Amino acid sequence: MARALDRREFLATGAAAAAYALSGPAFAQATDPTTLSIADAQRLIRSGALSPLELVEAYLERIGRFDARLNAFVTVTGERAVARARALEAELAGGRWRGPLHGIPIALKDNIDTAGVLTTAASAVYADRVPDEDAEVVTRLEAAGAVIVGKLNMHEFAYGGTSAFTHTGPVRNPWDVDRIPGGSSGGSGAAVAARLCAGALGTDTGGSVRIPAAHCGIAGLKPTYGLASIRGIVPLSVSLDHVGPMCRTVADTALLLQALAGYDPRGIASIRAEVPDYATALLRRTSLLRVGVPRTPFYDDLDPQVAEAVDRALGILSDLTASTRDVELPALPQARPVAVESYAYHADLLGESRELYEESTLARIEPGAEVSAAEYAEALYQLKLVRKAIAHVFDDVDLLVTPTLPILPVEIEAARESPLEATRILIRNPAPFNSYGIPAITVPCGFSREGLPIGLQICGRALGEVDVLALAHAYEQATDWHERTPPL
Repeated sequence: MARALDRREFLATGAAAAAYALSGPAFAQATDPTTLSIADAQRLIRSGALSPLELVEAYLERIGRFDARLNAFVTVTGERAVARARALEAELAGGRWRGPLHGIPIALKDNIDTAGVLTTAASAVYADRVPDEDAEVVTRLEAAGAVIVGKLNMHEFAYGGTSAFTHTGPVRNPWDVDRIPGGSSGGSGAAVAARLCAGALGTDTGGSVRIPAAHCGIAGLKPTYGLASIRGIVPLSVSLDHVGPMCRTVADTALLLQALAGYDPRGIASIRAEVPDYATALLRRTSLLRVGVPRTPFYDDLDPQVAEAVDRALGILSDLTASTRDVELPALPQARPVAVESYAYHADLLGESRELYEESTLARIEPGAEVSAAEYAEALYQLKLVRKAIAHVFDDVDLLVTPTLPILPVEIEAARESPLEATRILIRNPAPFNSYGIPAITVPCGFSREGLPIGLQICGRALGEVDVLALAHAYEQATDWHERTPPL
């Protein structure tokens, strides 16, 4: 009698089958394996046409060629990655296949703890910090067969949207190395776009996955608050922090999410929720989905090229879905818990090492000392209210669509001259969805005349990742923006 599959095996098999259906034509061999999507690479690895070692070595070679121009990595774990690839290759030879991430090179934002590997949060304060334990998301990725190739540069302590302020120097956008990649997960965005890793993890408290994904022309997903564990990640604001995948395609993003999602009994924000097969969900029809367009403030004061690209995208979405209508979203609380929660984490560090912080980071952290207990309690209360209120918007629509960002990537020097203003503009459109706690993805929807990427943000109800991914994938397949590559 055939053995019944357990839940993990079923999900791995289902995700693999969907990835196969969603991937492109079969490759007898890959002359440059870094051009493959995760979905395509996993097919070749499982068939034996490509080995995990070949794939990892191709990415490490590319990091060696291009990262000096981008400064995307803080640490490259080359020896570890090669040893891990060899071990996974031996597993395949022995008949063990862990699923679609088996042998896939992934990189991590440098605020995600890795046992025995430097984790600096891009700050001189943590220049020598080596954790003893992996973050929960790292444990899950490795259980799924991923190969960690390194730790990625970021805006210091994730407190900014430019990645122009880091201990090891600013991250550069692969589409124009004089411009910011966005932040705070700037290294993640740059590395994925430049094919220095097959996928990456970023964290998102006010847009820090979606901002760099949009500025670098890739897909980036902030899941529902608590769906993926934030345990073992250097916090910015535990009430708003999320962790999510950043990849070159929506299908690859779904494969990474599959490994990340699920309850963590030790996670302070982790929620119990059924985890569907996200890759299979991409095959769903979108013709019954109702799209809501929240005009204010998301469509205000847009760069004309952003406005033009998003307008074209809305036209395509109207053909892919049942209806499109304007909607209003609940007003956001005036007070957010980020100020006091970030200060609470840094209070002792400030006493010991204040001189090691970037001045712009201090300008954001230190005001949290002035927030009273009553003000903090009110901020948490208002946050709970708005997370309940957003649910009613989805009585009439299934998804929300906005420009991801109102502007194109600015030059690094301009961002360094006005750091707080640069971040304020960048977080305007993505940050509300951290307060709402609902899933949001960005996908490329065009390029400026200068060749700079433009992003489209698609958001859904709490735990509505299936619909978000389905429409994002349908839009991606109806366009070719995701096929463009930076001119490195």
